Amino acid sequence: MKFAYALIPLAAFAFLADAQAQGRIFRCGNSNYTNDEAHAKANNCKPVEGGNVTVVQGTKVNGAGKAVSVANAPQAAGSAGQKVDSADQRLRDAEARNILEAELKKAEARQGELLKEYNNGEPEKLGPEHRNYQKYLDRVADLKAAIDRNEKDIAGLKRELGRSSGTASK
Repeated sequence: MKFAYALIPLAAFAFLADAQAQGRIFRCGNSNYTNDEAHAKANNCKPVEGGNVTVVQGTKVNGAGKAVSVANAPQAAGSAGQKVDSADQRLRDAEARNILEAELKKAEARQGELLKEYNNGEPEKLGPEHRNYQKYLDRVADLKAAIDRNEKDIAGLKRELGRSSGTASK
């Protein structure tokens, strides 16, 4: 037992020695760090106080060092800086509207299923709910929350459809 107590100060000394072995870290500018004191003094670097610093090298961009003008750079179709002709835009708008209408139909069908299952707040009891009334109450509350969420989804889809055409559908 005395041997174990003798190891505690030794372990603490080893820990402190390891912490001191790293030395000080210096910050040079916004993103350059060094632990070389001579380099830090030559470049007026400031010591970093506080927590540990981890520096991860970023990836280099292909063609680094080549100046490319935005006006001369070829742009892919649909990029942010490029205009789309009106026919393509109408096609995109129609596709988006079709997707929204399909989502609205699914949400309305789901709402019908939920309301049928909810049965005006008195759904049928399932298996273990006959013996455990709390499970039944939890399921009723979950159904009510699902109905409320689905109503909000439907309202949002109708708003989006109204924005795309100027009039709300259904």
